[in-house]
Amino acid sequence: MSGDSQEVVVITDTSVLVNFLCIDRMDLIASHSHRFMITEHVKEEITDHYPEQQDRLSAALADGTLEVIAVSGDMALDLFRILSETRRLGAGESAAIACAIANNYAMAIDDRAAAAQARLLKADLVVLGSQDIMVHLIQSEVIDVAEADQIKETWAISHRFRLGISSFSEIL
Repeated sequence: MSGDSQEVVVITDTSVLVNFLCIDRMDLIASHSHRFMITEHVKEEITDHYPEQQDRLSAALADGTLEVIAVSGDMALDLFRILSETRRLGAGESAAIACAIANNYAMAIDDRAAAAQARLLKADLVVLGSQDIMVHLIQSEVIDVAEADQIKETWAISHRFRLGISSFSEIL
């Protein structure tokens, strides 16, 4: 049996993606055991709202760290329409949730309200945040706690993204 049958695919929302792009650490996503994908909507959000990250995103797409997935198929399109009509979620969040649910993929998102909305639609949806990804990277020995804590501090200082822990050692 090939290893690909156990592969976990993660549809990534802008919130998680930007955390790794802003610190120029897409190498961490590339080193993760999961396969990461984004929708065109998320790609557009990066282009429109984070133009300084566009080159890093383009590089991650070019080297295969990220792949683009289309919102396609009746189920995904219906979910996308329903989520978009609520006007509570952005296009990137709606597209990521729709693709994750329709394809039975995991989802990476830091927005709690959007994650809750996704779980209302699919209770067993695997939802990962930036913190979960970092914990997995530590457990996989890609990075150590000290490096993860430094990244956490950089997120807080430079990107206004804060985790509710003082150190990753608290949750390992």
